Amino acid sequence: MNDMEWRGIGIGDPEGPFAAGRNPAAPDVKPVASAEAGMDPSEAIAVAEGLFWSYVKDLKRHEAALEARQSGAVDPAELKEAMQTAKVVREAVGLLMAERNRVDKLRKDIAGAVGGGSLDLDAARDEIGRRLACLRRASGR
Repeated sequence: MNDMEWRGIGIGDPEGPFAAGRNPAAPDVKPVASAEAGMDPSEAIAVAEGLFWSYVKDLKRHEAALEARQSGAVDPAELKEAMQTAKVVREAVGLLMAERNRVDKLRKDIAGAVGGGSLDLDAARDEIGRRLACLRRASGR
């Protein structure tokens, strides 16, 4: 049931640990849109890519250290740190791809609002005619 249905049956908002404002341990953080943060989506992607590549460098450093000690015992703390870095890289890839998809969708929405998303066949026919005429002139016919 959505909020409208809850209010419609006269019992008020739902209760429980997942109701709005019911988790006192949750941080009081509101999401900040990239426009509010003073950053356009392409800048946000650049920042995310920078963080991603720094995590990849950390992962490669851990991998090289583990391969160097392949014959000997591996320090459990270093292995744990390498596993944590791998997890962060995996999450960073997911976030990076999600942000890229979001920006692509925004670009398509903006472009769709301008062009309407339909083909102008008359303009295409005229352009083809102009190009054929140019080719005919160039060939000497």
